[in-house]
Amino acid sequence: MLVLGIESSCDETGIALYDTEYGLLAHELYSQVELHALYGGVVPELASRDHIRRLIPLIQATLKKADRQQSDIDGIAYTAGPGLIGALLTGASVARSLAFALNIPAVGVHHMEGHLLAPMLEEQQPEFPFICLLVSGGHSMIIRVDGIGRYKLLGDTLDDAAGEAFDKTAKLLDLGYPGGPRVSNLALQGTTDRYKFPRPMVDRPGLDMSFSGLKTFTLNTWQKAVKENDATEQTKADICRAFELAVADTLAIKCKRALEQEGLNRLVVSGGVSANREIREKLQALMKKRRGEVFFPRLEFCTDNGAMIAYAGAQRLLASEEQGLDFAATPRWSLEELAPISL
Repeated sequence: MLVLGIESSCDETGIALYDTEYGLLAHELYSQVELHALYGGVVPELASRDHIRRLIPLIQATLKKADRQQSDIDGIAYTAGPGLIGALLTGASVARSLAFALNIPAVGVHHMEGHLLAPMLEEQQPEFPFICLLVSGGHSMIIRVDGIGRYKLLGDTLDDAAGEAFDKTAKLLDLGYPGGPRVSNLALQGTTDRYKFPRPMVDRPGLDMSFSGLKTFTLNTWQKAVKENDATEQTKADICRAFELAVADTLAIKCKRALEQEGLNRLVVSGGVSANREIREKLQALMKKRRGEVFFPRLEFCTDNGAMIAYAGAQRLLASEEQGLDFAATPRWSLEELAPISL
C-alpha cells in the first residue's frame, strides 16, 4: 500500500510517501521559521495561509522524487490534531479532497502518535512494549506503549512543556526565534559548574513534570547578573548550560522511575526536543547503565514531518481504519482515546 502523508499541525508543512512493503520512498518539508521570526513566535493565521501555498507544490515534488503518479496512491494520512485549528484544517481539506478525487481511503492521524511511532521509520525498530518519552514544544509526556493505539499515560506536564521552557528561556535572554536550538547552541559554550538550577518535582513521587519554575529561575538569575553588571554573552551561555542540564537530568530521572515502575527496560524518545544533544546523551547513559535499549528518530524526523504521519496512517489503513467524507480537526486530543489496532 502506498500512503501519502500530510502534516500541517503548526509551522511546518510536511509531505511523504510511505510504501508498506518498501518503506519510506520520499519526503519534503517546508519550515515557516523565517515567516514567524519577525513576531517571535508562530502566528496561527499566517501559518494557515502558508500551508495553503505550500501543500500542492510539496505533494507534486514528493511524487516526482519518488517517481510515482497521483494514481499510484492507495491511501492518504493527514494530521487531524492536536495543533492549530486553521493549520490542521488546511491539511485535512487537501487530504480529503484528493482522497475523494482518487476514490481512495483517508485517515486522520494523531500528531503525537506520529511522533511516538517515528522511530519505526528506522531500520532498527523498538519492540513492544516500551516506555516512550514524548518531548516537544507543547507536550512532555511519559507513556507506556503496548502496541499501536495501546497507550497508557503515566506522566504529563503540569504547566510548561520542556520545549516551551526552552523557547521562553530564549526569549528571556533575547536569543531570538526559534528559541530551543539557540539555547542548545549557546549552552555548548557554557561553563558547567557556574550555576546550579533546580530539578523540578524529582523529590516528589509520580511521573508528572513541571518546567515553568526553571523559566522563573532563569529570569531571576539573569536579572541578578544584569544588576551586578555581568550581563555578558558568557553569562548567557552559562545560564543556558545550567538550564539545559536541569531539563536533561529531570527527564532522565523521570524516565528511570517510569522504567522501574513498569518493569521495562526499553525506552523510546521522540518529539522535537529529542534532537537535543544533552538530553540524548543523558538518556543513552541511563539505558547503558541499565543495560537496556533506547531508540531515537533520526534528527530530521524529530521535528514535525510528513513521514511520521504517513507511517502512522499506513498502519491504521492496513487495519481498515478510515473516515468518511466528513472530517474534523481536533486541537486537543488525548492519545488514550485512540483505538488499538492489530496487524
